[in-house]
Amino acid sequence: MPESHSSDGVLAGVAVRALGPEGPFAQAHPDYRVREGQLGLARAIAAAIESRGALIAEAGTGTGKTFAYLTPALLSGGRIIVSTGTRTLQDQLFDRDLPEVVRALGVQVECALLKGRANYICRYHLRRNLADGRFARREDIVDLRRIDRYAGVTRSGDRAGAPDVSEDAPAWALASSTRENCLGQECPDYGDCFVVKARQAAQRADLVVVNHHLFCADLALRDEGVADLLPSADAVIFDEAHQLPDVATSFFGTSVSTRKLTEFARDVLRAGLAEARDAADWTTESRKIEQAVRELRLHAGEPARLDATALRTREALLGAVAQCVETLTDLRALLATSAERGRDLARCALRAGELVVQLERWQDSVLEQTGRGPKAEPDDQDAYGEPTVPVPEGGVAVAGTAPAAGSLPEQAAALSEDETADDGLRVAWAEISSYGVTLHATPLSVAGTFRRHRAQRPRAWVFVSATLAVSGTFTHFARAIGMLDAATHAWESPFDFARHGLLYVPQGIGEPSGSDFPQRVFETIRPLLTANQGRAFVLCTTLRMVDQLASRLAQHLEREGSALTLLVQGTAPRAELLERFRSAPAPVLIGSASFWEGVDVRGRQLSLVVIDKLPFAPPDDPVLRARIEATRREGGDPFRQLQMPAAAMALKQGAGRMIRSETDRGLLVVCDSRLADRPYGRQLLRSLPPFARTRSAEQALAFLAALDDQPADLISTLATSADRPTDSPC
Repeated sequence: MPESHSSDGVLAGVAVRALGPEGPFAQAHPDYRVREGQLGLARAIAAAIESRGALIAEAGTGTGKTFAYLTPALLSGGRIIVSTGTRTLQDQLFDRDLPEVVRALGVQVECALLKGRANYICRYHLRRNLADGRFARREDIVDLRRIDRYAGVTRSGDRAGAPDVSEDAPAWALASSTRENCLGQECPDYGDCFVVKARQAAQRADLVVVNHHLFCADLALRDEGVADLLPSADAVIFDEAHQLPDVATSFFGTSVSTRKLTEFARDVLRAGLAEARDAADWTTESRKIEQAVRELRLHAGEPARLDATALRTREALLGAVAQCVETLTDLRALLATSAERGRDLARCALRAGELVVQLERWQDSVLEQTGRGPKAEPDDQDAYGEPTVPVPEGGVAVAGTAPAAGSLPEQAAALSEDETADDGLRVAWAEISSYGVTLHATPLSVAGTFRRHRAQRPRAWVFVSATLAVSGTFTHFARAIGMLDAATHAWESPFDFARHGLLYVPQGIGEPSGSDFPQRVFETIRPLLTANQGRAFVLCTTLRMVDQLASRLAQHLEREGSALTLLVQGTAPRAELLERFRSAPAPVLIGSASFWEGVDVRGRQLSLVVIDKLPFAPPDDPVLRARIEATRREGGDPFRQLQMPAAAMALKQGAGRMIRSETDRGLLVVCDSRLADRPYGRQLLRSLPPFARTRSAEQALAFLAALDDQPADLISTLATSADRPTDSPC
């Protein structure tokens, strides 16, 4: 029996017994193993639920964290919300893990799955767009007809269950609603609405599975005094909690994109022709918006991320934004005179007003002169000798409440009344891509938002992930979510990383600043890919690096007639690439951010993971620049407090693709000498699993050669080597 804890509460004791050697899980599965880390995590979560406290817990891969939080949650008898990082994890939790735990525990609970409205078919918009017949691509009409057939047989209306239609197909935008165009109770299909039914089921349920985006939407509605999406719960458990700060930062900001404006123009045309054809020349009015959008895209220039300082030099771009505001203002007045003619027109009138307000506030925050904070020269270095991101002359435009003297820009623009991020400043910036332009106003921090909601109603807040701690401390994450008083615990993975895995930092690979770095990486990993017969992930920090490595490898494979199968992010949907990777005889998948986490490939099929460089945030990130500036004003060290912890967590996520089970073995390659040569590299290493380490190419190749033999201890088989793996790559 596991060691008893006299301080355990009733719930903790019941949960630990359920997960123990005499519990229902052990009885249901002959090969069940009691894991001390799982018991400890369940005990800590039970204590948080009983005390309605806050808990931040890191549980390494293989700990069994899903059962560890579901068991006390289901046994608590209270109402529970479980929030995951992605829709894929939602489906996995609801369809596989949750039913298994419910059956084992024998509890009678009502569970519900709830996603954002974009995941559900909207009968009204589907029918309207089918009748309209305006499609950008021929494939859209085919997909929309398939969705229509699915709508006639599905009970949930969830796009994830639609056969023959990819979840990321553009046609879904024509078959679902948005917050802006939903007609609510005025919709003729309201009584048969999939979204309404899903939300009603969630309100009745004892346990609701949501995702982080939807949870943030619920917080926003509570702040606005609108009916809640989610029931009032006794505990909220965040799985993959490391994603929450970024999701909340994105959600509580505002953004207006050229795509959003174009969709609005099309909706105005449809509504006008259908409900008030005689009121105006709706085709011309719609084209005015589309023309303003084209001008905005034309004057935006090449792909870039522009902060307020850079934006103030782009007179043509700002003029195009002003033209959008003027066009929308005129249209808003026209729509107001016709709003009583139909539901869609009334909704369009409201949307026009919202767009005008958002764009005007964005303009104000960009054009308002900011105070000048301390300027970091390009050769400024932090305590570790690592250059930090330089702050441009004039600082970054931020907006919010009245600043404290000496700590915030003296003349911050007022952009805090809307939505929920009124506890902090906002950064105004623009994102220009080949697909369009997005104007952002992003909060510097969401900590105050979480603190406020925690104070409004006592309940447990539980944050669980395999990657939350940095060098043994949770300060970075706790500060980001405003819960520095939370209890913190960490349980290491039960896997034997030291014997089954090897970390290789290539000698002489150099730092990634040189223009020849992609070639150096390619030359380094080419023999490893050949020796391992592919079966590798190559994880890149930028899409540009994905393209550069993919191009080099494709040319090499064609020249050599190699049997390796090259899979590249962007050439097919993520799920399809992963399925092909699992079945191909010698696959090499080159990908960026979306493959760094949430990917689980076990066994020999993924036994080589390459990371191109340390995942420090890009220096052109306007939000990072603003946070660095704010941290400096407060007397902090941006590199220690922001950049290094974020890189450590991202690196840990990438490394986590390797060794996914007790029998997995593999080689992790980090093609960045800073991990071995810089002082802060030691801190990053402490955040990684305890792999054996080497800097020898021969040692790495020998390790791969030994993988197919699968000895009990790969590292010991290499002990006779003159360059035996050590506990340090230095």
